[in-house]
Amino acid sequence: MAFFKKKTVENTSFAGKPEFIIAGLGNPGKEYEYSRHNAGFLCLDILCNKYSIKTDRVKYRALTCTAMIEGHPCLVMRPQTFMNSSGESIKAAADFYKIPPEKIIVIYDDISLPTGTLRIRKKGSAGGHNGIKSIIWQLNSDIFPRLKIGVGDRQNKDDDLKDYVLGRFSKEDTETLKKTMEKAVEALKYILDGDTDGAMSRYNG
Repeated sequence: MAFFKKKTVENTSFAGKPEFIIAGLGNPGKEYEYSRHNAGFLCLDILCNKYSIKTDRVKYRALTCTAMIEGHPCLVMRPQTFMNSSGESIKAAADFYKIPPEKIIVIYDDISLPTGTLRIRKKGSAGGHNGIKSIIWQLNSDIFPRLKIGVGDRQNKDDDLKDYVLGRFSKEDTETLKKTMEKAVEALKYILDGDTDGAMSRYNG
């Protein structure tokens, strides 16, 4: 299963301090690569492809790179702590660069949204998502923008939730999710430019 055709990676890193962190959440390891819980990682794949960058530097317990995204210096990161401890990695990077929560953009899966729905928020509770719960706890703030990728919920609520989120997308859902993730990457321009309201108005499903 592939979400895009890879381009040749070109280094667009910069010297100096990043203004934003863009973090996609997921679990490391091939066994989780295309799971619902890895929607954040998969969205970063599309981001990296669009801007010809690669998260291949190990720092802050994450795979990272620095890049200019729509004219803004950013640290792009995939925490490698496993989902439930994502906040430890993000806090380490935020503390090092002194980046405030409102400039930390988090991309992740949301089972409460229908598959393929994009929902952008400026702040809010964890909504039962353990990765977001970890970030809120570590940053001591819930005021950070987030892009939620709808992956749908179990048809039978008696089915095990862990098995569901760690399960893979169906072939039918893959193309829908790819388009949603492409929209999420487009929406980043508005958020980086300080117009999260515009991103919400334009892209929220």
